[in-house]
Amino acid sequence: MIRRPPRSTPLYSSAASDVYKRQADATYDIGSSSYGYNTVYAKATSAQYADLAEKYETDSEYEVGTVVIFGGEREVTQSTIANDTRVAGVISEDPAYLMNDNSDGQAVALVGKVKCKVHGIIQKGDLLTTSGERPGCARKAMTPVLGSIVGKAMENKETAEESTLLISVGRL
Repeated sequence: MIRRPPRSTPLYSSAASDVYKRQADATYDIGSSSYGYNTVYAKATSAQYADLAEKYETDSEYEVGTVVIFGGEREVTQSTIANDTRVAGVISEDPAYLMNDNSDGQAVALVGKVKCKVHGIIQKGDLLTTSGERPGCARKAMTPVLGSIVGKAMENKETAEESTLLISVGRL
């Protein structure tokens, strides 16, 4: 027997002869954690957040912006080696699209705009690579190594200490 949630509002309106239309400036959820849809036909025109991420099992619970590599005891761990070609991405805060949502682990941004832990002086547009000086951080790539680029800086950073910078992850 198929269980369906109670409906307070009809899905179809005979007056509109189309899917029931609610106020355009309101937000509504369709389905729930226990009731889902196999196929949804819709048009997406925007997303609230800016990155595409995938869940990976991590060796520890890492802060948002931590640079991670493939390796460690689980699937990914924080970076510790300069110019590491095993770079996977950056721990994401709020991905626009999350793959493997039901998997264990943390969201790792693969492409898009995210916060990233960095150190050193950085100019907008600089290529960033893994750092050998500070675990989980990126730094300006002085001599880029194929496969070691985390992304490109989207902001200037005038001081050498560690901070968080907006980057475009996955961009070469």
